[in-house]
Amino acid sequence: MLIDAIRSLLSGGSVSGEAILMQIVATLFVIFCILPLHEYAHGWMAERLGDHTARAAGRLTLNPLASLDPFGALFLLLFGFGWAKPVPVNPWNFKKPKRDMAITALAGPVSNLLAALVGAIVYYALLLTVLPNVPVAVFLGVHSFFNAYIIINVGLAVFNLLPVPPLDGSRIVSAFLSDRAMNAYYRYQNVIVMVLFLLLFSGVLDRPLNIAQNAALDGILWLAGLPFQLFGLL
Repeated sequence: MLIDAIRSLLSGGSVSGEAILMQIVATLFVIFCILPLHEYAHGWMAERLGDHTARAAGRLTLNPLASLDPFGALFLLLFGFGWAKPVPVNPWNFKKPKRDMAITALAGPVSNLLAALVGAIVYYALLLTVLPNVPVAVFLGVHSFFNAYIIINVGLAVFNLLPVPPLDGSRIVSAFLSDRAMNAYYRYQNVIVMVLFLLLFSGVLDRPLNIAQNAALDGILWLAGLPFQLFGLL
């Protein structure tokens, strides 16, 4: 997170300019390539389940301009969590609205985890082929990029799975709530969002989020390294 680097500088600490640059590059890549994929995954899954609202709205696309939310992009650059313009979904077009809405919501975080997995596989492949023969500065730059890219994607997946409206996790939880409980759940959405941001900025959620992110990250790295381990390359 750039905010951490800024805080470190203001407190007299030191930061690596190369690491910050690669983090910015990785974040911009996520903003323009992965956040659109996240939203596309929602729309694609909704369409598979019978809702064509995203396609009708022109949002079943990987065009980053269709999904770009300036504030969400800024938050991702500064704080490590952010968002894109949500793809429109009409749950009443589903055969089973609660279940299918939950599946549609889950598709977004899954896309981030898959993006992180692909990134980890590419990094391991480069580590075994190209990177041993490049200058140290290039090696460190590539390492910093993939490290930031993988962590950002895992962080986005975990963040979006929080059971808080309007995050994807709330749609998943709603599948297990009665209609009355679900209506009450969303009635106080604005208050819940403000409380969430307060908890995030106060650092109260840092420990539980870090535990979840580290567990997911360990799983992604294990899966990415498994094919190489099977062939004795790692």
